[in-house]
Parts: sequence; C-alpha cells; structure tokens
Amino acid sequence: MIDKASIENLKQRLDIVDVVGNYMELKKNGANFKCVCPFHNDTSPSLVISPSKQIYHCFACGAGGDSIKFVMEYEKLTYPETIEKLATLYNFSLTYTSNDGEKREDRKLMENLNLFYQKNLDLNPTAKSYITHRGIGDASVEKFEIGYAPSSLATLNFLRERGYAMSEAIEYGIAGIGESGSGYARFIERVTFPIYSASGKIVGFGGRTLTNHPAKYVNSPQTKHFNKSQLLYGYHLAKESIAKQKSIIITEGYLDVVMLHQAGFTNTVATLGTALTSEHIPLIARGNPEVILAYDGDDAGINAALKASMLLSLHGIKGGVVLFGEGLDPADMVQKGFIEPLNHLFHAPQAFIEFALERIVKKYDLKDPLIKQQALEEAMTYLKTLPNSVQESYLGVLSGALNINHNLLKVQTHKPQKLDKKNMAFEDMLELTIIKTILSEPNLIDTVLDTVDTSMFKTHGEEFALLLANKLDHPKLRRISLWEDIKVYDEKELISSMVNFLYGYYNEKFREIIGAKNLTYDKKQFLIKKVQEKIMKLKKGELVTYESISTL
Repeated sequence: MIDKASIENLKQRLDIVDVVGNYMELKKNGANFKCVCPFHNDTSPSLVISPSKQIYHCFACGAGGDSIKFVMEYEKLTYPETIEKLATLYNFSLTYTSNDGEKREDRKLMENLNLFYQKNLDLNPTAKSYITHRGIGDASVEKFEIGYAPSSLATLNFLRERGYAMSEAIEYGIAGIGESGSGYARFIERVTFPIYSASGKIVGFGGRTLTNHPAKYVNSPQTKHFNKSQLLYGYHLAKESIAKQKSIIITEGYLDVVMLHQAGFTNTVATLGTALTSEHIPLIARGNPEVILAYDGDDAGINAALKASMLLSLHGIKGGVVLFGEGLDPADMVQKGFIEPLNHLFHAPQAFIEFALERIVKKYDLKDPLIKQQALEEAMTYLKTLPNSVQESYLGVLSGALNINHNLLKVQTHKPQKLDKKNMAFEDMLELTIIKTILSEPNLIDTVLDTVDTSMFKTHGEEFALLLANKLDHPKLRRISLWEDIKVYDEKELISSMVNFLYGYYNEKFREIIGAKNLTYDKKQFLIKKVQEKIMKLKKGELVTYESISTL
C-alpha cells in the first residue's frame, strides 16, 4: 500500500489548475478559471477552478472537490490508482509500505527498461544502420533516448533479473499474456522511442519494426499510466520552445519530431498514431500558441488535417495547415537538407478555416447543381459551429470556392433564449455574503454565532447549518465559496451587513407579533417590547444577541 506520508507530500505538489488543465481546456475568469464540466452534458462553461482554494465546483451539476477527486471521477479510478496516476504526472516517487509495515520505493520499471533498450541499440548493427540511414545524429539519439528492443526472451529475462514481476510489466503495458498462458514482451526487434508525459515521466514506448512486421509502428497499449489521446510525443522536450516561440508544430510521426528538432524546429511534437482529438486540446492550448499541422499530402493526411482543422477552429485555436507532397515528409526534407524550404512552409500555413472550407468543397463534383448544394450544406454546417463574426469573415471564401453569389450565403444567427423566471432559484445575496465571508475568514465566526440562528436564514439556512457543522467540502458550500459575484467582507463590513440582516429579521418579527391572534395581551406587549429594544439597538448600528421569539 502507498505510505500515507508519501501521499501527503504528493498533495503538497498538486496544483488544481495544472491537474484539471491536463484534461480540460481552461479559460481565465477573474481570479479563477472556467471550463465545460466533463461530469454532465454541459453546453457552456459551468466548472469553476480556484487556484487559491485548490478546489473545483460545477455550478450546474454540483460536482466538485480537489485535484484527487477530479482525477478519480474523470478517469474512473480508485483512490490508490489516482494517487499513482498523479505521481506519474508530477514525476513524483511514491513510497510504498508492505504488509509488515516496511517501506519500499517506486520500482522505476519504465526508466530501467528504457536504459536497457538504449544499451541494446549500440549492440545491434541492424538498428544502428537504420538510425544512420534515416540521418539521425548521435546527439538526437541521446536527446530522444532512442533504443532497441531485442527478442521477447531477452526483455523478459532482463525484467526477471531486476526483480520485476510479470504483473508489473503487464500493468505498464510492457508485457502481455498469450493464449497459451505464457508471457511475452510487447516490443520485439524494434527501434524504441520512450514516450514521456508533459511533466517528464516515462509512461510508454513507441516501436518501429526492423523485421518487416505488418505493423510498422506500435505504441504501448492503453493503461492507467498511458493514454495516447492525451499525450504528444516530444512535448516534454518541446514545451520550453513552444512557450518561447508561441508556436507548436504537430506532425504525424516520431521521426518527424526527431529530425525537425535536429534541424532546429524544437517546438515540434507528434500525435501517437492517432488522430488529433478533443482530449489533446488542453495540452495543445497551454500558453495559447499558434498551431501548425504538418501532415502528409496523401488522402489519409488530408483527411486527418481536415478533421483536426475543424476541431481546432471550433475551440478558437489559431494556426494553419502545411501539407507535404511528392513523397517527402518533414523527416525526409531535413535529411535532404531542405531546411530553408521547411522554414518558409512553417511561416506560411493555410489558415484552419480556409483549409477546411476548401477541402470540404473539393470532396464534391461541383458540375452537378445538386451535388454543389450538398457541398454548400456541409460547409455551412461547419461554419455554423463558429462565432457569427467568424462565419461572416469566411463567407467570401466559401462563395469563391463554390463559385456562387455571396448574397446567397447567410450567417446563422441564434436568438438568445429568454430566462424562465418561474424556474429560477431565488438567491438571497445578503445571506450568501455572510456565509461566504465566514468561509473565507473563519476567525469572524464569533461575530456571527451569538447574533444569529439557522432558522433566521430564509433561503440559505441549509448552507449556514452546513457551515456550522464544518462540512466545508459540501457542494453547496463549494458553490458559494467559488461564486465570484458574492463579495467577501472585512470585519467592519460584516458587522454592518449583520445589522441589516438582523434589522430585517426583527422588523418582520414585529409585524408577525402585531398580527398574532393567539397571543394574550400581556404576552404580546412583552414580545413587542423585547423586539423594539433590539430594533432600537440595531438602528444605532449595534449587534444584538439572538433570542428565540415565538408567536405560537
């Protein structure tokens, strides 16, 4: 089991913005961040992330908690699995405790296996020849830690000699169990490329066959440590350049990344044998860089670039597409010394929306009016996913591509929906302000405790009761804590608001006593005098102690 002290040390390193940002595209919103909530069918950003409080809360569905809770809910992991996942993200070595209470350190299976692969590269002439043939220099081999996976038996023997169990190798996607029940290594006679998380932890491998295997490239399988749809190869090496240049080049393969870095394009990364997906967006959007898609010009590359362009433009990400034709990919161009042409291409990409509209139209035979109409409908369906001002800007591009009159194209406008006041929950901002102030400044609770009772809160009595019960992680209190429209008062302002709150309460009690028909004359006069004394003090700005006043 994981040592408790180790978990607490990890918690100190966690940053809620960084953790949620690994999964979701965040936008700054005052002191906090916002994003679409992944825990319900959210149509607008409802999830608020607070860097100061290190919590998140959805104002629509009520989901919330800390960094650990977010990963548990998002990844559907157990608590120990979540701790290990976060430790991987933060390159943190956990300490484990055995059944007898003895501590043991992180086993570092992936790091040791990577060193084994690297040493094997120098021992295999075929692998060395392949590296040389592709133009990869020694510095790049060292930088990207390129290695070679030998036979299955050799890898399994290495793991066994180092004391790793088959279950550990399977957990990290390094080995599997065949139909016969015997174990096997997943990477066999392949040049290996270690895959790192954004924080610099090895989470998997990519492998290029040297034996004409039908699968030229393979990646580690999906595990709790490895999700290829959230990772970009080379990002851990490229992130500083990306931040400095405000630009990221996304390619299709490992060698493209290696060779472009070798040529000086150190802001290059690659998807891991998969199309660009919405899960990649949070990582790509960090720092708001311009995105350049550097894809092959064959049908597969064009289709991938089209889907990626539509996805990126939908998320408001700026950038464009560069297609490579004539059988040359970026790695080939670097090997042939075409550095200046590459530099020119990367500085003049075709904008995402323009590229998408052009490629949508090119799929159709425009000589047939009915087919042209289909092209128009598909293009307009895409445009309608974009803001109205953006749609307007690209109508000319679309009309030109279709060779039709610009006036025939209309921007889709949406009338804002009217709020249904009947279904709107009433919020008492004075009550909320008192609650949020105590949440933010717990030392002020004594100012409130002697003067109010839960029963005095007409709208938010439940929340006040939760506050008094110290249930600070309850969704209703998280909601108040992160609601930016609610002010936090200092002590003077709190006293003033409490005076107003109590004045309203006792005035209502006064009217209730006057209208009570079940009270005797003496009882009514007694209560009237008591309430009037409190009201007089409140008019002077003085707080009054709470007393139960019942007209029953």
